Amino acid sequence: MIFSAGNFLLIGSVLLFISILAGKTGYRFGVPALLLFLIVGMAFGNEGIGIQFSNFKATQFIGVVALSIILFSGGMDTRDVDIKPIAKEGIVLSTVGVILTALFTGLFAYAFPSLKLELGLIGCLLLASVMSSTDSASVFSILRAKNLHIQGNVRSLLELESGSNDPMAYMLTIMLISLVKLSNLSLDIMLWTLALQLFLGIIFGYILGRASVFIMNHINLDYSSLYSVLLLAICLFIFSVTDALHGNGYLAVYIAGLVVGNNKVAYKKSVVVFFDGIAWLCQIIMFLALGLLVNPSELISIAPLAIGVALFMTFIARPLTVFLCLLPFKKITRNGKLFISWVGLRGAVPIIFATYPYVAGVPFAKTIFNIVFFITIISLILQGTTVPLFAKIFGVIETDYKHKDFAVYVPEDIAITSEIKVTPEMLKHGNTIRQLGLEDNAIPIMLKRGGKYILARGVTELQEGDKLLLIAKKEDDLNTLCANLDIKNCEVYRDE
Repeated sequence: MIFSAGNFLLIGSVLLFISILAGKTGYRFGVPALLLFLIVGMAFGNEGIGIQFSNFKATQFIGVVALSIILFSGGMDTRDVDIKPIAKEGIVLSTVGVILTALFTGLFAYAFPSLKLELGLIGCLLLASVMSSTDSASVFSILRAKNLHIQGNVRSLLELESGSNDPMAYMLTIMLISLVKLSNLSLDIMLWTLALQLFLGIIFGYILGRASVFIMNHINLDYSSLYSVLLLAICLFIFSVTDALHGNGYLAVYIAGLVVGNNKVAYKKSVVVFFDGIAWLCQIIMFLALGLLVNPSELISIAPLAIGVALFMTFIARPLTVFLCLLPFKKITRNGKLFISWVGLRGAVPIIFATYPYVAGVPFAKTIFNIVFFITIISLILQGTTVPLFAKIFGVIETDYKHKDFAVYVPEDIAITSEIKVTPEMLKHGNTIRQLGLEDNAIPIMLKRGGKYILARGVTELQEGDKLLLIAKKEDDLNTLCANLDIKNCEVYRDE
């Protein structure tokens, strides 16, 4: 089957529909949806149903756009109060950790006679560099789709690392491709390029992120839906302009997303929901394209090599890198480090980066692509399906996680909301809402008792264990109320 203008939309819609159904089915059995998207692409590809697709440049373009949006969306979903305590650890893992992973894995790959003969040392290091970063799409989707309540610093470190380590892997990949093509490339030029990419990525990401917040809050569009479209355009602009000026676009969009997500922005709730949906669409399209690109029969010959490298990365290179990088830091426990070592997921990012050697005309690019693809499948099966299991084994699940009972969002520049649990101490003031004396500090909105929701009125009787949703003008009013009523669990309900 060959793509044409007449059947493109039909084929695309069928692939999306089947992918969503496969993801829903896989979720019930603990199979990562991203793995199933890959399998659907392979099933419909050249050696499956017969869709002819072998355009590496088009796949690379799809990957660049998709990763930009995924990283921007991931940045918006990351709260700065969560990453500040582990920022140093995250920076070390996303820079030094990537280099160490590439070095350890490259040297191990070079020990295989066939890889040593075909790729050489630089080629083996290139192969390892392509796979050296954890995949943001895989980590974000698995941690959030599984509804895992991982301990705060461990979860934040994993998301910060996966969102910020792609730039280093990208730069290592580009530099080693240049070294393969131009064997006389000097070390000082490579180091200068690396420093320039990082510096410009950080600067442009922060400045353009701040500019995005200003534009979103002052442009005054007639239709609220256009704010989401505007921010999407800004996201793609940030990547492209940073890349055009020789900075790292992936780092820039992630930092810009952090800035936007941690500031007050017009119609923020609808914007976040929009980007969440677009990010999922990008993941599906990206994984489908990658699945269509591969020929399963070509994976058989490299299977022993790929399995060997995958097992080395999973059980030796990744844990060794994590423990070395986090050695100076004491905030992460030993079990936390073990769990972080296990969640070194490979996904779409390594496969997208594996298209760069092919597009650049590297002689052994097809071998690299097939090995990386096979390793990604192994990683998603071996690690992706066992994340909840190892979270329990290593004891990193948050036992005191506070479940939110009310899906209510109020912009923080207008008011704040909080959920409180009715305790015997509160009932000493009276058993109705009116007797609590809330009027001066907060307004009761709704009550949850068991599985039922009740509109909160002054005469509504309270029972121990009820959940009460309050709205207050400012946090100080809420704190005063909590102190007056001896409430210990009075926290601002921030939309996440």
